[in-house]
Amino acid sequence: MIRAYIALGANLGAPVATITAALAALADIAATTVAARSSLYRTAPVGLKHQPDFINAVAAVDTTLAPLPLLEALFELEARFGRSRSLPNAPRTLDLDLLLHGDARQDTARLILPHPRMHERAFVLAPLAEIAPDCQIPGRGRVAELLARCRDQRVARLEAHAPGVCVS
Repeated sequence: MIRAYIALGANLGAPVATITAALAALADIAATTVAARSSLYRTAPVGLKHQPDFINAVAAVDTTLAPLPLLEALFELEARFGRSRSLPNAPRTLDLDLLLHGDARQDTARLILPHPRMHERAFVLAPLAEIAPDCQIPGRGRVAELLARCRDQRVARLEAHAPGVCVS
């Protein structure tokens, strides 16, 4: 089994309900078990600023799937939740990003691991630090230290949606 981390985000429709349902749906991916999940976080949009705030979370999964089959399963899950891809950073019903897949490093047209901008985005680092503060992002450093560099980004934990980290 390989430990992988998946970022979840949504800002259209009912994003809290969508992220909660998507976290549960991760358990439906073949050869994959959800090991931990973060609380939900309300975060400011990045890039395209004039849109609703996002709801974000991160899940840790243990999987025997290689990176590309896991990514394909995430795309299928996005489609189930009505995701359409338009502009980069545009509003969305559900966004699932494969952040890390063990210590894998990959740079192809289809997938870059570790995720190329995760180390500079508090909306990824805050929920990841909640469930894996000592996690190392290859070539970048420890998650907790990287999060400290993102203090200027607005991220707020939704206390009503803080279920704890262990789900298995």
